[in-house]
Amino acid sequence: MTAQIIDGKQVAADMRAELKEEVAKLKEQGIVPGLGVILVGEDPASKSYVTAKERTCEDIGIYSDDNRLPEDATQEELMAVVERMNKDPKINGILVQLPLPKHLNEAEVLLAIDPDKDVDGFHPMNVGKMMVGEKAFLPCTPHGVIQLLIRSGVNIEGANVAIVGRSNIVGKPLANMLIQKSKTGNATVTVCHTRTKDLADQTMQADIVIAAAGRPNMVTADMVKEGVVVIDVGVNRVEDATKKSGYRLVGDVDFEAVKEKASLITPVPGGVGPMTITMLMYNTVESAKRAAGLETTN
Repeated sequence: MTAQIIDGKQVAADMRAELKEEVAKLKEQGIVPGLGVILVGEDPASKSYVTAKERTCEDIGIYSDDNRLPEDATQEELMAVVERMNKDPKINGILVQLPLPKHLNEAEVLLAIDPDKDVDGFHPMNVGKMMVGEKAFLPCTPHGVIQLLIRSGVNIEGANVAIVGRSNIVGKPLANMLIQKSKTGNATVTVCHTRTKDLADQTMQADIVIAAAGRPNMVTADMVKEGVVVIDVGVNRVEDATKKSGYRLVGDVDFEAVKEKASLITPVPGGVGPMTITMLMYNTVESAKRAAGLETTN
């Protein structure tokens, strides 16, 4: 068996087309979704990521308020921008690009964001609502994983899922989302991590394996059963002298070996990655609908 590849780029493109159509309809009602973006400093990866988000906003038709602060910006200056966006009715979502320079208090900044504009889904209020099954902004990467599964025809209900990784950004929220009593949940979830004894015993029992531990090629072919669905969230740089950059990107899964046993698998790059920005746009549109008193889906 050779796995069918889950094309994250295509799924993301399909969702962005749907969002573009929805935004056009909202504009006919005088509603223009708006995303406020704050970037502090000159980190190349962060700048590239923010630029990609701004391009996606433009493509979908979302208003983008771009704020670039210098590396030495003070906590007070950053908080002032967040507060301005909290009060601005044109802004439905606020994104503070992380990581921030070390002299800034990241937790304080995230707590200052209005929970109704927390489209990253990181505010404790939204995390709490998600935990108890209330409507909330769902974290973008875990929500993107679930969309990949659903849109690939994978039955989540009743499935045994092994998540390898327990971060606050992916592993923990994803486990919570998958066990909810909902059409996108009802799975039986085992959360594994780097301290799990006999990790292979856990992953071998899983119908769906989601790797999000941040370790290259951690999940190998002898750790999964035939026909498993594999979602690889990891993005790791490994040295490669044949590449101009000196490195190549690999996931947490040994892709070439595991794809010979899996039924479905995501590649790295081109799998989960494109979904993260897409789900940020999704949350921004949902926020605009909420602010206008329209029915929302999450």
